Amino acid sequence: MRCWTSVGILLVACTANGDEPANSGSAESLEASAATSVEGTESGDDDAMESSTGSSSTGSESASGTSAPESSSAEASETSDETKFDLGIPDVWVVQSSCKVGTGLNAIGDCGERAPPGSFEPVVQWKFSPEGDPDSIVTPLVINLTDDNDDGAIDLCDTPDVVLVAGLLPGSVGAEGRLYVIDGATGIVHFTIEHTVSGNVTPAVGDIDGDGLPEIVTLDATQAFVVFEHDGTLKWRTPSSWNAMHTIVGQPFSYSTSVALADVDNDADVEIIVSNQIIDHEGNLPLVLGDDPGEWSSTVPVDLDGDQDLEIVLGRSAFHHDGTPHFMTDLYPGYPQIADVDDDGDPEILLTNFNGISMLEADGAIRYSDLRPTGADAIGTTWLRPATFHDFDGDGAPEFALSSANQYSVYEADATIVWTAPVLDASGIAGSTAFDFLGQGAAQAMYADEQALFVFDEFGGVLLDFPRSSLTLTEYPVVADIDNDGSAEILVVSNSGGATIQAIADIEDRWIQARRIWNQHAYHVTNVREDGTIPQFETPHWTELNTFRTNAQIEGGNICVPVPEG
Repeated sequence: MRCWTSVGILLVACTANGDEPANSGSAESLEASAATSVEGTESGDDDAMESSTGSSSTGSESASGTSAPESSSAEASETSDETKFDLGIPDVWVVQSSCKVGTGLNAIGDCGERAPPGSFEPVVQWKFSPEGDPDSIVTPLVINLTDDNDDGAIDLCDTPDVVLVAGLLPGSVGAEGRLYVIDGATGIVHFTIEHTVSGNVTPAVGDIDGDGLPEIVTLDATQAFVVFEHDGTLKWRTPSSWNAMHTIVGQPFSYSTSVALADVDNDADVEIIVSNQIIDHEGNLPLVLGDDPGEWSSTVPVDLDGDQDLEIVLGRSAFHHDGTPHFMTDLYPGYPQIADVDDDGDPEILLTNFNGISMLEADGAIRYSDLRPTGADAIGTTWLRPATFHDFDGDGAPEFALSSANQYSVYEADATIVWTAPVLDASGIAGSTAFDFLGQGAAQAMYADEQALFVFDEFGGVLLDFPRSSLTLTEYPVVADIDNDGSAEILVVSNSGGATIQAIADIEDRWIQARRIWNQHAYHVTNVREDGTIPQFETPHWTELNTFRTNAQIEGGNICVPVPEG
């Protein structure tokens, strides 16, 4: 049996917190003060980590075909006006009121807050498993979709919501899933969207039509684009041009892809990007970029050439928003990750593909290609893994982290290994993330393999080895302040056994506050405001944070950057 293990960590089981409403599926909520210690408990112990079960979502049906939400508890709904929110990034928006995002000029400052020593004692805040849809194999998302305080507005004074895609073995060909919108504080389901979606595509959430409310954008099981309003109402559906199966793996061309949202041409209208296809916010006329396949992709819209409008980075190639090439290479397709690795003010593109690791300049010039530093062979998807950029060692420069099947490593920009830790993930292509939970200027790397969620310290030591089960597609853990308590939480999904999704928090909520949003697979902070609006002019993230696929720390309502110790 696999045991819970930790280094200086108290691991605590989840217990039910109050009665569940009929439409909640199975959600269990934990108050830290009532937590029960199970340190050293084996993962086979049902009291420690059993998959929760319960009644299916029921209740009256709305006109949209979604189950009507039930009211959350008062504890989940109440939010102090004094709560500190992330309301700004430079040159785009600053605080106007305690609940709204405004516009103006404000620079990112240094973070002053640090967590007290010994502040890494994770507990399960809640877990949820929908009846009939026990498996999730895509990244969960965080955004505000519901008016929790009943003031007639959905804004930053409401509790963030978690968007979960779950189904039955959703990694399989053409598998269907459903969308669940979950209260971030309690794990109770607000509503379920009954219109089936692809079980292996990561959605994106954000305001695509300028109405001040976010939409949920994804593909359905037929590979059509589909958009839902914030309350689950079907907004529109339009076919994509993916109409064939990949001849090698027998999967749809859109298999295990992800959605991105951006205003690529600065016209105040949001575009939807999935792999090499772009459509407008009304679902009109997809623009197809090149001939890169659609499967296993996480396309990144960013400004590579400094002209303010965005290029669409597929990995080995990038295109201008009108479809003309920015650059094209002969490298194998793969995942792009973007940061300024040499402090020259220009971004570089880390490409991870079947053959290994490559680094490209912003104009497509190849710095190095197809490196395999851990010695792992280029077999199957060993190196085809989404990566993350962050400062992992407190030196003020970004490193990157990714898995190569059974090794998880942090690398310097030149692909020199900083440290390597053993993991178990030969079956899939799971992604990576990081967060500076303690505010010390050096982030903790996170990876979820086939059996566990790991959190590593700056030397590769295991801070957390938390049971989860997955066939591992491109999903990865997410860090956000999901309950407006001023402290970050971790979300991790499972399939093939265990709770479908779990929220993990510090037992005393001492972790540094993260933004309360995570809206897409290629998340890089400046791509979305915290209220879900998409900026018309996106600030290049490498000029301010220089991270990728990580969340930002906030302090006093604004994004800040921790100062490394020493």
